[in-house]
Amino acid sequence: MPSVRDIAEEIVAREGGFVNDPDDPGGATNFGVTIHTMRRLGLDLTGDGAVSVADVRALTRAQAVDIFVRHYFERPRIAELPAALQPSVFDMYVNAGANAVSILQRLLRDMGYQIAVDGQIGPQTLAAARDAAMPDPLALADAYGIARRNYYFRLADARPASRKYARTRAGGKGGWINRAEAFVSPRYHLSDAAFAERTASWG
Repeated sequence: MPSVRDIAEEIVAREGGFVNDPDDPGGATNFGVTIHTMRRLGLDLTGDGAVSVADVRALTRAQAVDIFVRHYFERPRIAELPAALQPSVFDMYVNAGANAVSILQRLLRDMGYQIAVDGQIGPQTLAAARDAAMPDPLALADAYGIARRNYYFRLADARPASRKYARTRAGGKGGWINRAEAFVSPRYHLSDAAFAERTASWG
């Protein structure tokens, strides 16, 4: 099983390098680390007294991995979830913050567990996730990956500017959908026809 640092390295590779897309609410990003995160952590890498786009550009791959392990895996207690869930929840936490946990909590509520949807991993969420992972932890991981995919679809439904992250210009699956399905068993991947049908209303 890959280590958390291995998973973080994969996330950094998936995120890519510096991007400053005006359609991305996260703002300037490098290796998946946003300018908002760097400001929250006080990462003034250029030493000029302010955290700016220049600091985002200066971020190294190794620093991004360290940030993800410490602030997106250990601090939110993802390490305490069932092992099969950890890679997908970790990846989603990097991509969407506490929404990653809220998606899990809503899934667990749909399964009948009476827990709060607050985006925080606490004793109730841990107990429900561990119980739901028995006897087939991969089934829960698949269900979470599908819930992620649905979350991305809902974002794109509501915000046309975000559709380019879910669907390519050629009409195929975009980065968001491929990212979610990377953590889902192949039998649950949408076919090209099913994807086209799901996104037909986007025009």
